[in-house]
Amino acid sequence: MQFLRRLGCGPVTPVDVPIALLGYGTVGAAVHRLLVETGDDIERLTGRRLRVTRALVRDLAKERGFAPEDGVLTTDAEEILGDGEIALAAELMGGLEPAGSYVLSLLERGVSVVTANKQLVAHRSPELFAAAARGGAQLRFEACVCAAIPVIKVLREALVATHVHRVLGIVNGTTNFVLGEMEAGRTYEEALAEAQRLGYAEADPVDDVSGADAAAKMAILASVAFGARVAPEDVEVEGIEAVRPEHVAAARALEMTVKLVGQATLANGAADVRVGPALVDRHHPLAAVEGAFNAVMLQGDAIREITLSGPGAGGIETASAVVADLVSIVGTSGPGFLQDDPARRSLARADADAIRSPFYVRVDVDDRPGVLARVAGQLAVEGVSVARLVQNQTDAGATLHIVTHEAPVGSVARSVRAIAAMPETLEPPTALRVVSDRGVEELGWT
Repeated sequence: MQFLRRLGCGPVTPVDVPIALLGYGTVGAAVHRLLVETGDDIERLTGRRLRVTRALVRDLAKERGFAPEDGVLTTDAEEILGDGEIALAAELMGGLEPAGSYVLSLLERGVSVVTANKQLVAHRSPELFAAAARGGAQLRFEACVCAAIPVIKVLREALVATHVHRVLGIVNGTTNFVLGEMEAGRTYEEALAEAQRLGYAEADPVDDVSGADAAAKMAILASVAFGARVAPEDVEVEGIEAVRPEHVAAARALEMTVKLVGQATLANGAADVRVGPALVDRHHPLAAVEGAFNAVMLQGDAIREITLSGPGAGGIETASAVVADLVSIVGTSGPGFLQDDPARRSLARADADAIRSPFYVRVDVDDRPGVLARVAGQLAVEGVSVARLVQNQTDAGATLHIVTHEAPVGSVARSVRAIAAMPETLEPPTALRVVSDRGVEELGWT
């Protein structure tokens, strides 16, 4: 393999491994700093000294969090793509282009690449892995999902002999922080502004709050866990923009908390992947995930359940995952599943009626005789059983808080659409999944 020859896995073993960084912002500077500060440890473990020799930037004059040596920075991508001495590259630019073209070019000529670009891996992994196979290179992407949490490594290595059939997690720190602030009494707008002030949310937070960021991460996790291609468009997505203090208060009354939860389920040869706000039981492990932290729960035949949690964002946290992948490439020789495309098969998309969950449904209605019976009737038409129903009077009418027994997702969705079409319904109803290891009887809802 060209890569192994470049690293000197023949008769001569060079000490230095020249590395290029595509992007030198917060994460790129942190990667460079970690490689310098831990260089002795990496060399002791691998026999190699990883050195950043080139870094692509837009502005040479911009102040950097970690200043590189003279001559490292360049605004010309060809100085990296055409440099035959570069042995490894880390893509830290973000976006689909030009990052995608740069990564493809490097992989085609045998340069292994580590990327933190979740959208790139989620949308274009087939062509990226094909290019890596043609070039005899590796593509690694641990930093794409949960920064410092090594969930990809666990799935691909530690659980290789385990049939993982469910992935459940909080994979977006921004929304978790915002919802936590709403739990503390802030409005959605106030909580988001605080997240932006602290640097947890971008100036344009749409990818986070819409669920797009979490959807890309869940697509990657499902692809690796199930060994099948799951694209972002296969993920059912709902963001947190519609979560209001009333939802948070209702969850509190039910001894729950509102979280943006990603869930991937493999059942009967089909996959269901979805992201959306959910009510999480206070006794469930995900309820304790606070601030900008992430957590992923893996369920499988041999392991029952494993939970991985930690910081899911941040420059130094993401950089630690990038450096770990770089070290893994240097320490890996020969072809194998650890660097091949993890998607080895095709799976059908699961029918919504095959996936079951309890739900919390909130409906604002006119306070008229018979309305409650009509709402319950629409649920009954789809076979959705009510475990608990509470009615609160409002100035405009009444708010119905309904908790269902476990029911097919499709049935609940059809019921909610029917309720929304009722003339007595004042606003579109909200249906949130309930995440709990306890049944509704144990929760005291019956």
